Amino acid sequence: MPMSFRFLNLSVSSWFVAYGNWLFKYRNSVFPVVMLAMFLVFRPVLAGGNPGNDGVLDQLGLFVAACGQMLRAAVIGYAYIKRGGVNKRVHAEELVTQGFFAHVRNPLYVGNLLILVGLLLIHNNPWVYVIGSLFFVTAYLAIVAAEETFLMRKFGAEYAEYCAQVNRWLPDLRGLPQTLGEMEFNWRRVVLKDYASCYAWVITALLLMYYEVLVHVGVRYSAQRAVIVLTWGAVATAAFLLVRFLKKRRILREYPDG
Repeated sequence: MPMSFRFLNLSVSSWFVAYGNWLFKYRNSVFPVVMLAMFLVFRPVLAGGNPGNDGVLDQLGLFVAACGQMLRAAVIGYAYIKRGGVNKRVHAEELVTQGFFAHVRNPLYVGNLLILVGLLLIHNNPWVYVIGSLFFVTAYLAIVAAEETFLMRKFGAEYAEYCAQVNRWLPDLRGLPQTLGEMEFNWRRVVLKDYASCYAWVITALLLMYYEVLVHVGVRYSAQRAVIVLTWGAVATAAFLLVRFLKKRRILREYPDG
């Protein structure tokens, strides 16, 4: 029997849950491929058709993506949930309801969607807006359907009560300062768990910003943008490699005494 979801009063069928489980397993490959294909097939569009006006839209895209990253950092820093499951399958040892999870059930996915919106704004092609929105929104709905099916089966009434109290997508910020005030923020966990994801979208954003100028004004007139992209790309890469080194050598650990 299909599980009933209150989002848009839709009933989630078994095939949609199966699709969500498949995406959960292969999303680290599927999502980048879909995004790369969209960005290559459809040319970036300059805001107002003028390279001089495009900086504002790029900055807006970076701001939205940064907001998504800050949300992810806040979520992970206060209450971490094992996002990758076990063996790339949906899994949970316990029902996490602390931190931001007390105010919205999928705060990490809300952060992911904000980052995606930021990247789409930088590219700014109408077809990419439509295709990207349809694909990624549907994808996250399917993944959440798979996760909620698993959690309902495992935690039953406890999870049902949690769902009744906390929204799936729209955060309820009432009482958030009190919630976070009772917890300790673990910045080490944020760096260790999210440095690769942060690096990926930052590099993507930088390449998109160069790509749009390259397409519209050519190599000869894109040198200034190339310098900016290379400089910030080098900084981001150096930070990524440093964190990776510290993590591999166990110099940087989630808990200093652990």
